Amino acid sequence: MEAFRYHIYVCDQQKPEGVPSCSARGSGQVLEALRREIARSGLMDKVQITVCGCLDLCGRGPNMIVYPEGVWYSCPEPGDVPEIVRSHLQEGRLVGRLANMDEAAISAEIRTHREKVTAGLRARDASGAVPEDLTQAIQAFQQSRAILTALELDVFTAVGQGSTAAEAAAKLHTDPRATEMLLNTLVALNLLAKRDKVFQDMPASARYFAAGSPDDARAGLMHIAHLWRRWSNLTECVRRGTAVDGQEAGDRGEEWTRAFIAAMDRNARERAAQVVGVLGTDGVKRMLDVGGGSGAYAIAFARANETLHADVLDTTAVVPIAQAHIDKAGLAQRVKTRVGDLRKDKLGEGYDLVLLSAICHMLSSEQNRDLLRRCHDALAPGGRAVIQDFLLKPDKTGPKTAALFSLNMLVGTKSGASYSEDEYAAWLREAGFQDVQRMFLPGPTGLMVASR
Repeated sequence: MEAFRYHIYVCDQQKPEGVPSCSARGSGQVLEALRREIARSGLMDKVQITVCGCLDLCGRGPNMIVYPEGVWYSCPEPGDVPEIVRSHLQEGRLVGRLANMDEAAISAEIRTHREKVTAGLRARDASGAVPEDLTQAIQAFQQSRAILTALELDVFTAVGQGSTAAEAAAKLHTDPRATEMLLNTLVALNLLAKRDKVFQDMPASARYFAAGSPDDARAGLMHIAHLWRRWSNLTECVRRGTAVDGQEAGDRGEEWTRAFIAAMDRNARERAAQVVGVLGTDGVKRMLDVGGGSGAYAIAFARANETLHADVLDTTAVVPIAQAHIDKAGLAQRVKTRVGDLRKDKLGEGYDLVLLSAICHMLSSEQNRDLLRRCHDALAPGGRAVIQDFLLKPDKTGPKTAALFSLNMLVGTKSGASYSEDEYAAWLREAGFQDVQRMFLPGPTGLMVASR
């Protein structure tokens, strides 16, 4: 089957620093240029691009293979891409200066490379050195911390489209020497560019981290900066079995609350349409969003059904934030806010849908049992309760995101955790629900749905 006229494999193998590789020699930039040029030339339906692992010609990288001819190109730069697309893909002529034409020499070079790699791996294993992938996982916090510090200081807004280290330090009220060290590191992480001592934002950092961008995500990402401090206590939390400082979410101050709700709002807006699409709104006249945060889910349901009315229940600190989002959406007549404590308050009655999105992981098993009983009482006959959360496998060893999030609840709550599908199903049935089922969504969370 020929789904495409041409199929291009481009090596983008990531290797340790100092080891020759296509990625270190600019394969990422070549890939970006190739995708742009193919789109510009109207060849999207004729050319498939696949990123692949090592092609064993690391010293010649970046490397790509164009099929069906099986032509190996080495050392292309982004500026060479238009010629490759025009000559090879449109006119059927090889770009001879970049093509590897000596088959015997290439085969010999590949064999030599494989032998060196195999010998190196054996020597490393014999020495007892920690494998590279484990070392990188252990040291991953260093990159994360550098980026989080840049976000806390608002570096990307200060640097913008051009700033020296001294100028950025003056804006940020930071030490010039230390600021330059941080900026240089951000260049190494491809978040800043540097030319003649002048730094500037890269496209991704300008879009997502700098003030004034429509997609500025810094406010929500500050929640991760706050999590950093709590995760640094993980060892002691494991010893004690609970969060070290003992503070619940509502007691952590306005700055923490605003960052947390901004992060949750970004997640919710990304997933709300999927949730509404899977659940539907037929027969839903009244909805309750328990711990609804910014109100993003209630807003999405109200937009999907012009007759639907929703209540958002949350704390005194969060309700004004939700109300601002609802007012901005122009839905204040149909989406209302209500202050309440989801851990103990009666939730109301006569609802057709009660949503618990990213709530149950904050609570203990017994607290979830009690909450689901009150959700059952709040529903009209035939109404549905919906839980959206991380769902662990029965043995709780995965998925990885859900398992890590369980530790996030250990360092951040008194008794929260990620739970399994089986646990949620048992609690729902215990609370009196019927027709318990799991519904799958793309991404790290799933839905548990049951009816009264």
